[in-house]
Amino acid sequence: MSLSWGEGLRAVLRWRRPQTTTDSAQKPEISATEESPRRRPRISGLTLRILAINLFAVAIPLFGLLYMDRYQDSLIEAELEALTRQGSIFAKGVAALAVEPEFSEATQLSKELVRRMVRHASDQFGTRLRLFAPDGHLMADSNSFGRSGGVVQIRPLAPPREAGFDPGHWADTAYDLLVNWLPRRGDFPRYKETAAQRAQDYPEAVDALRGLRAQAVRTAPDGGLILTSAVPVRRYKQVLGALMLSVDGHEVDKAMRDVRFEILSVFAFVFAVTILLSLYLAGTITRPVQRLAAAAERIRRDRTRETEIPAFEGRDDEIGDLARAMREMTEALWQRMDAIDRFAADVAHEIKNPLTSVRSAVETAARVQDPEKQKKLMGIVLDDVQRLDRLISDISEASRLDAELSRSGAETVDLAAILATLAEVYDAADNSHGVRVETTVNGSTDLRVRGSESRLVQVIRNLVANAITFSPERGSVRLTAGADPVDGREVIITVEDDGPGIPENKLDAIFDRFYSERPTGEKFGTHSGLGLSISRQIVEASSGRLWAENRTGVDGSVIGARFVIRLPRVIN
Repeated sequence: MSLSWGEGLRAVLRWRRPQTTTDSAQKPEISATEESPRRRPRISGLTLRILAINLFAVAIPLFGLLYMDRYQDSLIEAELEALTRQGSIFAKGVAALAVEPEFSEATQLSKELVRRMVRHASDQFGTRLRLFAPDGHLMADSNSFGRSGGVVQIRPLAPPREAGFDPGHWADTAYDLLVNWLPRRGDFPRYKETAAQRAQDYPEAVDALRGLRAQAVRTAPDGGLILTSAVPVRRYKQVLGALMLSVDGHEVDKAMRDVRFEILSVFAFVFAVTILLSLYLAGTITRPVQRLAAAAERIRRDRTRETEIPAFEGRDDEIGDLARAMREMTEALWQRMDAIDRFAADVAHEIKNPLTSVRSAVETAARVQDPEKQKKLMGIVLDDVQRLDRLISDISEASRLDAELSRSGAETVDLAAILATLAEVYDAADNSHGVRVETTVNGSTDLRVRGSESRLVQVIRNLVANAITFSPERGSVRLTAGADPVDGREVIITVEDDGPGIPENKLDAIFDRFYSERPTGEKFGTHSGLGLSISRQIVEASSGRLWAENRTGVDGSVIGARFVIRLPRVIN
């Protein structure tokens, strides 16, 4: 853990100093960690999105079912066929009974008889009947009848609606708006009726005057349908007129309305179930996430260890994984903050010792008059200053290491090439102990790992330098590397010496910061005790392991120390 990172973290957790404003008012600014908790909406955005997606999926088939174009066409076709059959029957009756003179070359329909028959037939058929003469003028209309004062138009009125709120009326109005909005109603032409009607106003009547049967569908001004069928009134192949039957699409609309209301009732049930299931699904996701977010914010705001991340022990899904990961992350953060505090305390302790020695030596030198003693005291001061310089340099290296490892990306490192280069360096260099460094690569030379090349070289050199320090005069240090003989998934690097070994209870403690276990006779303060700690930190950053063990002889006695590095191997 770097000192700089720790100082930066503490700076974030401290209050900022008051700043002077233009009006000389001094108010302390509060950092982001002191802000009030975020206000969250009553319904989360994730819940709304789940609802929207599920309801949209339900609404698509609903509009498809409400459209029902083919079903409506079949009803219209059946209604038109019924009109045509009625018209054909009535046209035959008119041709047989309403002709005058009966036997003449100028046979024509009797206007009075036609009107009388049309009025009575309309009551029987329940449809509107109009009969046009061959020249196109209107002879009879079941919606009107003549009197001495003129023509009286008959139009059916809608039943009176009761005063007050009528839910059925509003439902019908909403249904009519929806149905009229559907594209199919817009395909029919609008129905128009002039005061003086003629056959030429209706294409189907014109076709009937030519001896053809014709049908038409139009849209009424109120949005309903008007179905018409025109048949010729024929007597011995002579067309005496055109009979046009019209009926509103009430039966078609009623059948469509019944089917659509059934669909809507089913949809209402599905809609309600979809909302409930969506809310349940959203709740199983959003509520745990909101609890996790609230807990994380409390930890950020309160900065105490009393608040814990919810565990959600019974959940084996992604929410449970997230909760466990957040708990582990929080615990790791607290551990790193503890490490920062311990590191700061250790640094203060290690720096205080040489400073105390320097202070004592300087104060004593000021009182001593003997030049030889003063010279000896100044030598102590110089040694302590050098120790301080070495200690501060190693502390600076340790503080930069964590930040550097987090910023720099891992690269593929060829350890075989590194060991070959180090072997040449150690063969060419001499050390004060006359110790030989023997480098060996076992088996395959493909020893590629992921990490930082310069830092891995630093680890190996630290371990070799440490082994040289503990080796006897003219001894040897063995640096060996090779793939794991079991499965080949790891690279194993060992550094062995022939020194006194390591106390069994210190095999792990030697990797602690500022721990120093030096050979007998070595000058105090030569090492800061950070080398092995830095080495383990680098190896662990490369997803590896570093540990120490003793070498034993046949009789079980310790004959040296061994440091082992295991790193994941890059396998194509």
